Amino acid sequence: MRSVLGSSLELTAIEKFAGGQSNPTYRIETSDGEMVLRRKPFGKLLPSAHAVEREHRLIEALHPTAVPVARPIALYEDGDVIGAPFYLMEKVDGRTFWNGALPECTPEERSPLYRAMIDALASLHAIDPEDVGLGDFGAPGNYFARQVGRWTKQYRASETEEIPEVERLIEWLPATLPQQDRVSIIHGDFRIDNMIYAPDRPEILAIIDWELSTLGDPLADFAYLAMNWAMPHGERGAQLDGLDLRELGIPTLEDVTEQYCKLTGRSSIPDLNWFFAYNLFRLVCIIQGIRKRALDGNASNANATAAGARIVPLAQQACAFADRAKI
Repeated sequence: MRSVLGSSLELTAIEKFAGGQSNPTYRIETSDGEMVLRRKPFGKLLPSAHAVEREHRLIEALHPTAVPVARPIALYEDGDVIGAPFYLMEKVDGRTFWNGALPECTPEERSPLYRAMIDALASLHAIDPEDVGLGDFGAPGNYFARQVGRWTKQYRASETEEIPEVERLIEWLPATLPQQDRVSIIHGDFRIDNMIYAPDRPEILAIIDWELSTLGDPLADFAYLAMNWAMPHGERGAQLDGLDLRELGIPTLEDVTEQYCKLTGRSSIPDLNWFFAYNLFRLVCIIQGIRKRALDGNASNANATAAGARIVPLAQQACAFADRAKI
């Protein structure tokens, strides 16, 4: 730690945050106060995955802008301190909502919380990557073509059995790619439980978990967020389908679509079913990677093996969205 910060920083306590399947994240207490440490996972990793160096570069670029992110403190790219590259950032104190229904809030509180999230997404997509030194943060060309190819390779690298529904998606997605007309910084996992809200008001203090960030089609972020309105609500998670949103005070998908279009200068959003199929395919690939790491004994969460049971149902849901897509 001393060599990272150039000072005699002393570590007095460390605690791993619960949940999460990607980059292990810890709350640490130091002689300079509380911080958050985010590192690459243990064990053998898939190529290009878990790039904490990219995360640090991104939040360092965004911190001076209107996009709310934690203040970066330091990056250490060698593995000789804790056994893997890691970075430190400020610990942001606030509220995290794990249930999209916001049961801890009143109906009057819920709409402003959701609308703050759409404001934050529009602010992110309004940033010119060149202006913040991120012009090379993603490869050129069609974002979804790039992503379908990337996730297919990741899936093949961690494949443990043949799943017909996944094979169908691997064939269908690249043959039906949507046209791209904008390029923005993409979060890649934009949902309400990746926001830290102020303790007493509907303000987002930090967007977290930038592992999947890149440059690409901003509709990727919006469609990923919108999918929560199409997926069944459970006891935990951001999904909202099946709830009486008007009674709860939560904006409908039509409401947030209108807000996002107004903020970003769009006249409309295209049919979302292709995007939903893609997003579920990507989730399948992520969970398959978790499953493979669990089988290899390197998963960062004890529930990783159970998560693998979700792969086939999610692939089936993706195929159902593909059947409804207007292409």
